[in-house]
Amino acid sequence: MSNHANPAPPILLTIAGFDPSCGAGVAADLKTFAAHNCYGVAAVTALTVQSTQGVLSVHATPSATLRAQLDALVDDVVIAGVKIGMLTNRGNASAVTEFLDRHKFTHVVLDPVFRPTAGDAELLDTSGLKFVRDELLKRVSVITPNLPEAEFLTGMEVKDLSSMKAAGQKLIEMGARAVVVTGGHLEKPIDVFCVGTEVETFGGDHVKSPNTHGSGCTFSSAILAQLACGQQLREAVILAKAYVTKAIEKSYQIGKGAGPLNQLFRFHQEQPLRGVHEVPQHGMHPASEPATH
Repeated sequence: MSNHANPAPPILLTIAGFDPSCGAGVAADLKTFAAHNCYGVAAVTALTVQSTQGVLSVHATPSATLRAQLDALVDDVVIAGVKIGMLTNRGNASAVTEFLDRHKFTHVVLDPVFRPTAGDAELLDTSGLKFVRDELLKRVSVITPNLPEAEFLTGMEVKDLSSMKAAGQKLIEMGARAVVVTGGHLEKPIDVFCVGTEVETFGGDHVKSPNTHGSGCTFSSAILAQLACGQQLREAVILAKAYVTKAIEKSYQIGKGAGPLNQLFRFHQEQPLRGVHEVPQHGMHPASEPATH
């Protein structure tokens, strides 16, 4: 039977690193895309050695290989949007910037990852960070830094709501089209949303869970998925925040450290009670069908 009649959902590209514990990076992005009924493809910027206990080392993809991954994908599928995560170094940041310049995607979300929450490994070198700040920042639809990332990009101290607002406005002045400074590090997880001269705050409840590994990746990917499905940016941010909160609420422990979010919580089904099973849709249980002689 041919399925060619089935239309493809929006195809979203994540450009990020690979986390073997599949809590963050491309794995988190692909799960998030799937949860929003989008199809995800990935260009891998680095192979990391990490678990739920932290990042031990980072092995960057050569920029020529990253370019080849991107070219192969864009040559084959129609990409509705791009999410950019960990880039590792200036060479990869430059390759991604050239890619964006060539193809002019409608939706591009940048999560400016430079340091892991756990572990001492560097996820973006100083030269790469400067390139992101001076060049890549201007080419994306929205950037989603957390407090330490906002500090690094702006050179300002970002510790509370007022400094988050100031950092967001500074990033707009630096060329960003829109900014969400995420406040997951605060006692109350308030996000600051800046577009042009407008500044808005989105409050939320703190979920008491250690399983927040990959929350930044998931948030930025959920924004992209909502944009690709037709939401305006403000609504996409609100819906993405609600989704991340629920994914943390529904999370579970998988290892000895901070567990991942449960991006696929909507697909969870209760197991049927022991001894209860569904009858196949064709009418009869296979065991009761007449045998052919």
